[in-house]
Amino acid sequence: MATKKTESNNFSKYIKIFWKTFLFGIGFIVLLFLFASWGFFGTMPSFEALENPDSNIATEIISSDGVVLGKFYAQNRVPVKFDDLPKHLTNALVATEDERFYEHSGIDAKGTLRAIASLGRDGGASTISQQLAKNLFHGSDGSKNIIVRVIQKIKEWVIAIRLERQYTKNEIIAMYLNQVDFVNGAIGIRSASKIYFNKEPRDLTIEESAVFVGMLKNPSLYNPNREARKKLVFDRRNIVLGQMVRSGFLTEAKKIELEKKPIILDFKPESHDQGVATYFREYLKSYMKDWVKTHKKDDGTEYDIYRDGLKIYTTIDSRMQKYAEEAVEEHLPNLQAKFFEEAKGKKNAPFVNISDDETKKIIKTAMKNSERWRILKEDGKSDDEIIKSFEVKTNMKIFTWKGEKDTLMTPRDSIIYYKHMLQTGMMAMEPQTGHIKAWVGGVNYKYFQYDHVGQGARQVGSTFKPFVYATAIESRGMSPCDSIIDSPFTMHKGKWNISASWSPTNSDGKYRGMVTLKTALANSINTVSAKLIDKVGPKAVSDMAKDLGVSTEIPEQPAIALGAVDITVQEW
Repeated sequence: MATKKTESNNFSKYIKIFWKTFLFGIGFIVLLFLFASWGFFGTMPSFEALENPDSNIATEIISSDGVVLGKFYAQNRVPVKFDDLPKHLTNALVATEDERFYEHSGIDAKGTLRAIASLGRDGGASTISQQLAKNLFHGSDGSKNIIVRVIQKIKEWVIAIRLERQYTKNEIIAMYLNQVDFVNGAIGIRSASKIYFNKEPRDLTIEESAVFVGMLKNPSLYNPNREARKKLVFDRRNIVLGQMVRSGFLTEAKKIELEKKPIILDFKPESHDQGVATYFREYLKSYMKDWVKTHKKDDGTEYDIYRDGLKIYTTIDSRMQKYAEEAVEEHLPNLQAKFFEEAKGKKNAPFVNISDDETKKIIKTAMKNSERWRILKEDGKSDDEIIKSFEVKTNMKIFTWKGEKDTLMTPRDSIIYYKHMLQTGMMAMEPQTGHIKAWVGGVNYKYFQYDHVGQGARQVGSTFKPFVYATAIESRGMSPCDSIIDSPFTMHKGKWNISASWSPTNSDGKYRGMVTLKTALANSINTVSAKLIDKVGPKAVSDMAKDLGVSTEIPEQPAIALGAVDITVQEW
């Protein structure tokens, strides 16, 4: 009897120990969650932060015909709503990343127990809500310390539960897809759709959606734009299609049909120096930096053009911009080929009619303006050491009219190579409104950032003559029907402060006798322009140009009658 009583007492003792251990464990876990929610393990997002998560939304630049020309961004993210996502994309996401997504409240208990039992060998148990929590508020420091990782996981769980209380399931899916970094400057599903397939998310096909869901496992590893990863990405996409079959979102027959299709990208990068209207976008960026200083938010703070998700509506017509850029791409290479041909064999090419000393001076100035010079100077190198470095052959990527090219050349030779390159500036304006419809500031913004529309001042030539005629009509009461003689003309030294006599001639060497002002302007007759400025004076013409909106300083000299004035294409 004593033995049985002893055994009974021992059994009761073990039961008590078990329940104490169990309750202590439960209490400890509850405390861990409470401590995490109270911020003992690091700051947790507030209610306001959950209500308005910081998304770093890109600002869109929109053309007059409703096309997105480009973006200003710290992160290239433009959010979309759940209703703008195709059903097969969300189905692929749930099937692959969290098949019990619509059943749990942020934590998948079954998946967590499975992960613990298999020690993670069968995959983790992070739900879509947990992944969103990690992306939005928590992040990961990649620590290998087991305690740190457990605390990170607990914080993810707490934030995931809060997100589930705050948002609907559909909103969580949309937020998650808007946050993912798909590499190549594509953050969020909308940017990714535009960059990889040049379409909106709602237009993605099933197999294209499967590519993006497949990337979620490791976007860099499953980058479809990397040639070496094509097979890997293809196989991963087909795994996603298989998961959709398993979850009942796709039939086996449809999967067999889709998994045979190749992955065809329409890759359109959206970096700041690539895409459409790059020079105009750079001008607009400068304009907007001034604009935000005088146009504040309701709370008095300045807008951030890189993070506040503004929409900037412009007068640029995307079709005209496209045609203008295509015209440059089509015609400049032909002219460049002729220029290279003419320069071939010439010692001083591309420089013409200048001495060796002047050539060396130009090249040295280009060296001093280069990024290489700036970096080496900051490293404490002497001028002589830096100049020597320009004579050492280096692997580099250079611009050509057929695309970028990897080559080996000295930095000095690259300067001479780029000095050969022809440049251009083109702008189209609507005369009735003054709206700018197309702006092409150069041949390639990545390599040539000097804007030949907004920065490059050039002599305007005979296009300045209407200002001379307008001044004569206004100040002298002349009309387009008045006659004037087209004959040799000389303005003598001292008149209008000129330092030498001036005798302009007509471009064709001919004189037409009596002509009307209308005829003279239509034929761009130099002698008539010279006689008119002699009547009204250079200052009156300069003032007329300013009154009509030319802000460039116009020299008060008679030669302006023939266009000896440097003005930018934009202003002109």
